[in-house]
Amino acid sequence: MINSTTCFNSRLICCLLLAVLLFLLPACGKRRADKIDDSIAQNPQYKELRGENKKLLQSLESLEAEIAKTNLRILEKEAQIRELEDRLDSQQKMLDEAIQEVVRAKAKLRSLESKAEAASEMAEAEIAVKALKVQLAARGEDPEVAKAEQLLKMSVEEFEKENYGGALYLTSQAKGQIKSGQMRLGDKKKLKSIEGEVLFAQPLPLQVLKNSNLREMPDLKSNILTTLDKGTLLIGYSYKDQWVRVTREDGISGWIFQTLVGGR
Repeated sequence: MINSTTCFNSRLICCLLLAVLLFLLPACGKRRADKIDDSIAQNPQYKELRGENKKLLQSLESLEAEIAKTNLRILEKEAQIRELEDRLDSQQKMLDEAIQEVVRAKAKLRSLESKAEAASEMAEAEIAVKALKVQLAARGEDPEVAKAEQLLKMSVEEFEKENYGGALYLTSQAKGQIKSGQMRLGDKKKLKSIEGEVLFAQPLPLQVLKNSNLREMPDLKSNILTTLDKGTLLIGYSYKDQWVRVTREDGISGWIFQTLVGGR
């Protein structure tokens, strides 16, 4: 009986010791792993690799910013080329046979417009084109101004031929060019420039590449005006550092980070 009890107690003790060992083994393993991690972290080569990795990440971010800015420059140049092509086509159409046919038709019909009305309209257009030319002087010769002056010259020639209807028609075409220039000038005046801001040569048609915040100023700490969904159409007017000033179709204007927009 004693031997049986002693044996039972021995087995119980062994089981308890085994349980304690099984409980302690993971903790020992974790402490050993922690010591190994500390050892790696203190290794000079490991620290050097981490430093190089950080520099590479910073270089990559800088490169991405430069690529985004270059893409904007390309979009700007492409927009300029398209605008010049469109204006050239428009000028060509206005100088083609259709305009001459309209002028000749006006002459043949002996329109009822009076000489006084034609003279008044021409004088008004001349004053408007001179004012627009002064406002745009800093930007050099403007296509709308040049076209308006050309049409006014043609209207004077028709006026001298006593074709007052043709003169009025050409004057109205000149006023259309003047109005187009005034609208572009007005859009830019609405945007109050800030220090360091650079205007694009002309507005850029852009779209949002992914959901983004539109901010009041070019700063991550600036107030968020609204959130723009991916695909939202925008017009870009200027840039400062890595920010682009844009306007949404509903008229709301603000700043968006340059990597979040692209060409349409």
